[in-house]
Amino acid sequence: MLQKPRGTRDFLPNEMEARRTIEWRMREVARRWGYREVCTPEFEDLELFTMRSGEGIIEEMYVFEDKGGRKLALRPEITAAVIRMYINEAKVAPKPLRWCYFADCFRYERPQKGRYRQFWQFGVELIGADTAQADAEVITLAADMLNATGVEYDLKVGHLSFMRNLLKDLEPAVQRRLMAYLDKKDFDGLKNAVESLNKPDLGTSLISLVECRNLTEAFSIAGTIPEKERITKTLECLDTAGVKYSLNFGIARGLDYYTGMVFEGFAQNLGAENQILGGGAYRLAHLFGGDDVASCGYAIGFDRVMVSLGELQLKKDTVVAIVCTDDGRSHALKVAGVFRDAGIRTEMDLMERGLGAQLAHASRSADFAVVIGKREAETGNVTLKNLQSGEQKTLDLTAAVDEVSAHGTR
Repeated sequence: MLQKPRGTRDFLPNEMEARRTIEWRMREVARRWGYREVCTPEFEDLELFTMRSGEGIIEEMYVFEDKGGRKLALRPEITAAVIRMYINEAKVAPKPLRWCYFADCFRYERPQKGRYRQFWQFGVELIGADTAQADAEVITLAADMLNATGVEYDLKVGHLSFMRNLLKDLEPAVQRRLMAYLDKKDFDGLKNAVESLNKPDLGTSLISLVECRNLTEAFSIAGTIPEKERITKTLECLDTAGVKYSLNFGIARGLDYYTGMVFEGFAQNLGAENQILGGGAYRLAHLFGGDDVASCGYAIGFDRVMVSLGELQLKKDTVVAIVCTDDGRSHALKVAGVFRDAGIRTEMDLMERGLGAQLAHASRSADFAVVIGKREAETGNVTLKNLQSGEQKTLDLTAAVDEVSAHGTR
C-alpha cells in the first residue's frame, strides 16, 4: 500500500476546518490593516535562493532540472519570491506596498513535531517605507495576527545595530562565527573565540548585550548607535499601540539579511521547536537587480501555530439531514435547496436506505433530521426532529429554517 511521502501530512475534514478557520482569522487581520494578498509560483529559479543564502542551502532544498535544462527549486520560503515579483511586476507602483501571502513551502530536513518537509507560512511584506512607524506597524500587525489565532506566545523585539556596532572591526567571516555562538547561546565557545582574537572584553560585552533587557543599558554596552532615535521611536509606537513584548538584543540570526529591527515569537506550550514567528527590516531587492528599497516583513509558521493550539474547539456548523420516503423525494430536493440557500449545511441520503436506516445514520452525523413523507409532500410542511433532545414537531418550511438557524447562533 502506498504511503504519503515522509515529512508530509494528510488532513481530514475536521483538521481542515480548523486550519481554514485560523487561516481566515489571519486573512481578516491582514485585510483590516490594508494588506492585500499576492501569490508566487511554487517553484523558482534555484539562483533566487542561492543568491540570498549561498550554495549551502541547496542541501536543504528540493532541487531539480526541468526538460529545458533549467535548475529550479521548490520554494523553501516566500520572501525572496515576493521581492522578485516586486521587481518584475510592481517596482514603479506607488509606495508603500502592503502585501501578504499564505502558501506552502518545502525543505528537505529531518521531520519532527512542528517541522515538516511541506509546511505553510502566512507572511507579510511592507515594501518601500523606511521609517520607525513602518517597523512598528509590521510588529504590531504580527502581534494582532497572533492574538487573533488564540495562540499563547512571547514576542521578543531587538535591533541588530547594537550587535553590529560591537563587531564592526572584525572581518565578516569572523562576525558570522561569533554570531553562530551567540545564536546557540554557546558562551564558552564565544569566550574561547574572542580570546583567540585577543579581544576578551568583546566577549564580555556581547554576553552582556544578549542578557540585557533594558534599552538604556543596551546603549551603554554597545556605544554610540546612529539609529538610536529610530529605535526609541519604534518602541514608543509599540508601547502606544499596547503591544506586549520584551526586548532581546541577542537575536543573532540573519545578520547578513536583516538590516535593523528584528523580532521573533515563541509559543509558550511547545518544546524546542517553539518559534512560530520571525521577521524584521531588510533590503533584498538590489540582490535581484532591483532598487535598494527598504522592506520589513515577517512569516508565521502556520503548522506550529496549529500544533500549539492543539485540539482546537471550533464552533461546528449545524448539520441538517433530509430524511425522506420515495413518495417525498421530489419535495425533499426542494426543501434541501431552501435550507442550503439559508446557509445551513444540508445532506441527503444517497444510498437509497429505508426511513429507519436514514434516521439512524442521521443521528451519527447531524443535529436535525427533516423528515419528509407522503403527508409532508402533500401539505408542503416538514417534520423537524432535534436529534439531541429527541423533540419533534411539524412546521412549515420557513419556520423550520428559522428554528435551525436560531440553533446555530446559540
